[in-house]
Amino acid sequence: MAQNILKIALAQLNPIVGDVAGNEEKARSARAEAARLGADIVMFTELFLAGYPAEDLVLKPAFQDSCRVALERLARETADGGPAMLIGLPWRDNGNLYNAYALLDQGTITARFKVDLPNYGVFDEKRIFEPGPLPGPVNFRGIRLGLPICEDIWSGDVVECLAETGAEMLLVPNGSPYWRGKTEERFNIAASRVTESGLPMVYLNEIGGQDELVFDGASFILNADCSLVGQLPANEEIVALTVWEKGPDGWACREAPIVTVEEEDEADYAACVLGLRDYVDKNRFPGVVLGLSGGIDSALCAAMAVDALGPDRVHCIMLPYRYTSSESFQDAEACAKALGVRYDTVPIAPAVEGFEALLQPLFAGKQRDITEENLQSRARGTILMSISNKFGPMVVTTGNKSEMSVGYATLYGDMNGGFNPIKDLYKMEVYRLSALRNRWKPKGALGPDGIVIPENILTKAPSAELRENQKDQDSLPPYPVLDDILRGLVEDELRVSEIVAKGHDLETVKKVERLLYLAEYKRRQSAPGVKVTRKNFGRDRRYPIINRFRDQGLTAHKPDEALERAAGKPRQASVDI
Repeated sequence: MAQNILKIALAQLNPIVGDVAGNEEKARSARAEAARLGADIVMFTELFLAGYPAEDLVLKPAFQDSCRVALERLARETADGGPAMLIGLPWRDNGNLYNAYALLDQGTITARFKVDLPNYGVFDEKRIFEPGPLPGPVNFRGIRLGLPICEDIWSGDVVECLAETGAEMLLVPNGSPYWRGKTEERFNIAASRVTESGLPMVYLNEIGGQDELVFDGASFILNADCSLVGQLPANEEIVALTVWEKGPDGWACREAPIVTVEEEDEADYAACVLGLRDYVDKNRFPGVVLGLSGGIDSALCAAMAVDALGPDRVHCIMLPYRYTSSESFQDAEACAKALGVRYDTVPIAPAVEGFEALLQPLFAGKQRDITEENLQSRARGTILMSISNKFGPMVVTTGNKSEMSVGYATLYGDMNGGFNPIKDLYKMEVYRLSALRNRWKPKGALGPDGIVIPENILTKAPSAELRENQKDQDSLPPYPVLDDILRGLVEDELRVSEIVAKGHDLETVKKVERLLYLAEYKRRQSAPGVKVTRKNFGRDRRYPIINRFRDQGLTAHKPDEALERAAGKPRQASVDI
């Protein structure tokens, strides 16, 4: 290696949590590819050997030992004179467990530990790891490499310490999950650290689905002037060579791939497909089965499933009852035909009427109500789960975020299933992504080109079809109104008064808030689904099931200065809080 030239291979790969042997072999194969490309060193992502996030699995001593043994095997292999490796793993030292990043070179191991442990949203690393000390750079063949780990660059302390102790560049391994707008947010954080330190940066991110999280890759490189000189694709495994040169002003990247990554709706759709594919494949399901009703939600889920797995691994079932319209029959069949999937019809009347006959002695004298409607949904859920049990495919559940928010879903009915690709998409976003898929599909998608969701599904009024002439808006506000209120309550945690100030009716907002709280017990029992917003139902939003709080729609409260002084608090400016 010439002292002023450094070739770094970036391994943007898809590890599997807990598959230490598989991740080790994936690292070994990537190192061989890096050697073929002429790299001096190959860089992997955060906690690569363990998979990320491994949550409490990393607390098991046997798992820690497995990761450490794999690391030591890889380290011994670097004595062959080939590329060095930078790779992440859980590391126990003096009784403490760290999120570590290790340099393996010429048979030796040098490790650095993550300092800033995220403890918000989907992250709770503080309950698992100890924070490491502020690090200095590691010496790689005469070059001082700064190795901040993921969250270490979200504030300035770690990078400042590395710059002050002589780091020449920043190589940042990440396990950064996708949500809408995340690409720009990462870039802005990275640019701030580059500007402050005057050092170039590699931002390497993993790809793949892990439960409800999707890691989108989209790794990038900034030179010291903050110019974007490298951009890897999103949602794609790649081992890419970058060539660096040291000049009078330090190191700069001279050669690297640079591609355009998907944004906004395209990025959301691609994330849902990747999340579904990895959930099915990493859990070793042979395929999926879902109810195809002729409505927009199941149609989009079917399209995502085919794009993720191919039509041969997707089985769609129409489950009609007396309220199923001829329009729904036609739309479901047309959608299945366009997608090229197996499509069967299983009428549910015998099951529903059998349950009603069984319950009739107990229900005598009672009016028909939502109970009988729910029997239809639960019959469908039982049939789908029976097909799953008999043949092995996972049931895809198809409720959107608007419905999940207000409880417009039936426990042990349409909520049955193993995974929900649209769980974090509001209803109007479901419409947008459906229209998008008819004119575009993501790279690597296994479904057909062209229109796969019939136009009539996109234009007809949504209905659960559980009673005669039923429409969703009989009991819910129009979806554009509902979705805007829900964003205020869920994503932005706004007061009722603030949402009303945006133009919404007070009683409607209070009704939606009430439904949101009441449905918490249902959401606790729902299938996981892909996170695409800043605050999904699951890891991000942890509300109590027993909860009597209701916002009365009052304006913002101002602190009572006299009471604060009596409590020994410093006097504050009189501002809304």
